[in-house]
This record gives sequence, structure tokens and C-alpha cells, in this order.
Amino acid sequence: MENFGIYIIITKPVLLYTTIAEKCVANGIKMLQLREKHLSDRELIKIAKDIRSITKGTETKFVINDRPDIAAICDADYLHLGQDDITIEDARKIVGAMKIGLSTHSIQQAKEALSKKPDYIGFGPIYPTNAKANSDNPVGTEQLKQVLDFANVPVVAIGGIFLENIHYVIDAGARNVALVRHFMQTHEFDKRVQDFKLLLKRK
Repeated sequence: MENFGIYIIITKPVLLYTTIAEKCVANGIKMLQLREKHLSDRELIKIAKDIRSITKGTETKFVINDRPDIAAICDADYLHLGQDDITIEDARKIVGAMKIGLSTHSIQQAKEALSKKPDYIGFGPIYPTNAKANSDNPVGTEQLKQVLDFANVPVVAIGGIFLENIHYVIDAGARNVALVRHFMQTHEFDKRVQDFKLLLKRK
């Protein structure tokens, strides 16, 4: 099973979208997701195409959140779907064989998601978070451990994870971790990526 390591989600960044894409490619980030709910479709497509032009042909896979239509338009590597989004079956009618990841917020949801044969699942929020407007209840590292035990695809731990608590997440067995605010609200993007890579390597 291939692990991604750092999974970066772009949401209201302080840096330019293209700058983040360039830095992800330069730092060998394997997964980069565009998750912007406040933009118009035209803005979203423009940004997605700009990011895609930078990541195409690199080891940085580009993920579009929620929108199979935009994922297809910009030729993304992955589509990511939440619990309230279009179903994976309906999404396939738009994106075909494109890889798909699913968000899960409980052990039951994780089991149901895995039955649909996604390419990976997200699990969280591990800790309380305000990165999303309507956040689900924190699942904690014990439930994360259980999901890691039965999952047959990569599991991305997400939600309220920062450098000060990430060692608990890694100790639970996570090898794929998504951080949002930690990377979006800083001008020291490269340094934070390197610091985080060191932490993952120690395990």
C-alpha cells in the first residue's frame, strides 16, 4: 500500500495558489488538494487549471474536492468526495476511471466507504478544528488506530493536527496526514514542510 506522507489541502491560503503548487512540486509533496467553497465556478476552474499546469508530469498528484465536473475539466489526478457530496457511483459517470478518495467521520462511515473501493479514505477530524464551517465531532487517535487496522487502502488522518500534537497521530500508526491551517496560514511554507517530513521520518 503506497503512503502519501504529507497531504496538503489548499483553503484560503496566504500565498498564491501557483506558489503553493510550485513549492509542493519542489518539496516532493505527493498529494495536493484544492478545497475552496467560496469561489465562483469560473474562478475555481481558472485556479485548478493553473495548478494542474504546474503539477502535471510531477510526483505531486492534484486532487479536486467535491466537484467531479471540475476534476474532469482540469484533468485532475484525483477527485475527493465528502459524505454529503455526489455518490462515488454517480461521480464515476463524470470522471470515469479517475482515482477517488472519500471522507469519513466515524468507524461505520469508514467501513461503508471502503466497501465502495475508493483509492484512499480521509478519517477525522482527529481533533477539534475550525478549518471547516460545520465540523464533525472529533474521532480521536483510538478510533484512528482501529480504522488503520482494517483499512485496505491508505488512510489520511485529518482535522486539528499541528506540530504540537502530530506525534500522537503518528504513534497511532498514521503515515498519511493532512494539515490545512498549518500550511495555509504561513509564509514559511518550505520550512514547515521540511519540519514535518523530519517528524514522519523518525517513525
